[in-house]
Amino acid sequence: MPAARFLSTPSRLLRGGLLLAAAALCAAPAFSADPWKQVLDLRGQWKFELGDDSRRAAPEFDDRKWADIFVPAAWEDEGYPGYDGYAWYRKRFTLPNDARGKTLYLHLGYIDDVSEVWLNGRKVGFSGAFPPNLMTAYNQYQQYPVPAEWVRWGQDNVLSVRVYDMQLSGGMIHGRVGFFEPTDRPPLAVSLEGMWRFATGDGMERKEPAFDDRGWKELLVPGFWETQGFQDYDGFGWYRRTFRVPAGFTTGAFVLLMGRIDDIDEVYLNGTRIGQTGRMGGKGKPGLDGDEYKRLRAYTVPQGALRRDGENVLAVRVYDGLVQGGIYDGPVGFLTQEDYRRWKKRQPDEKKEGWDVFDILFGR
Repeated sequence: MPAARFLSTPSRLLRGGLLLAAAALCAAPAFSADPWKQVLDLRGQWKFELGDDSRRAAPEFDDRKWADIFVPAAWEDEGYPGYDGYAWYRKRFTLPNDARGKTLYLHLGYIDDVSEVWLNGRKVGFSGAFPPNLMTAYNQYQQYPVPAEWVRWGQDNVLSVRVYDMQLSGGMIHGRVGFFEPTDRPPLAVSLEGMWRFATGDGMERKEPAFDDRGWKELLVPGFWETQGFQDYDGFGWYRRTFRVPAGFTTGAFVLLMGRIDDIDEVYLNGTRIGQTGRMGGKGKPGLDGDEYKRLRAYTVPQGALRRDGENVLAVRVYDGLVQGGIYDGPVGFLTQEDYRRWKKRQPDEKKEGWDVFDILFGR
């Protein structure tokens, strides 16, 4: 992730005026339909405690003596004026049975300044960087894909949120809080979300279908690699997935969606490069423009590149420059070119949505 997306030493005394300007710019709706449908509302009372203790991430941790706090709100407005430092939030909930099989995202709005989020003891996401290498992410909207395998269906689930505030307002301060499903998922003919093989490092032999990846670790896609055992890793990494196309797969033109990748990528299908975003370059570090991590990857599949009979191998070379890394958001899979065209026309202009106005106000 490029450093430009965070303000490491923000001058936030001007925030009030900038927020007024943002509100004026956001007054008109950026799109005609809400892209999210609420599955479970988590606004309201959470458990809350000042200080820091890694044991608080565990679902069995006893938080019954903690204070109650309303979310979303700055903790200064909930009885903790002038407090800067660490604090933890915890929430117990049960997801409805009709959420099974849906693509779920956890929305936590804006968290000031830095956060880590655990679901049932599994880290699902984070924003910014904690001291001593402090980087604020107070103006970054927090939403994370939720692996169905990490949900306790029909039982209590526990969310644990670790927060660090450096100055001024702190905590889970604003925005949607809860579980949501996207209302306009593309009609994937082949979904590739799920377990992939992954290894750090680089080597172009990894793109070849015959490459032996049996010793690689398995990672969930989509999801940051930092939340799956590769904390603080910046650099090259490779993903590989072997798959077959289903019976009755048509012979028309197809598009591969690779979701969003932090930061840049090259994608190979059966050894042939079919797309890239960003500049891998030659010797030295690849070049970053600063916004590659935001871009939805969509690559046209050349005729004959996809094997209709037998196994296919998709290999994705990724370079991460800073903080988060990897294939972190969906959708991931193949769809027909016509379905992609119809779906894309319905999508809003991402650069005009909601709080992205901060890209203009802060010159990011």
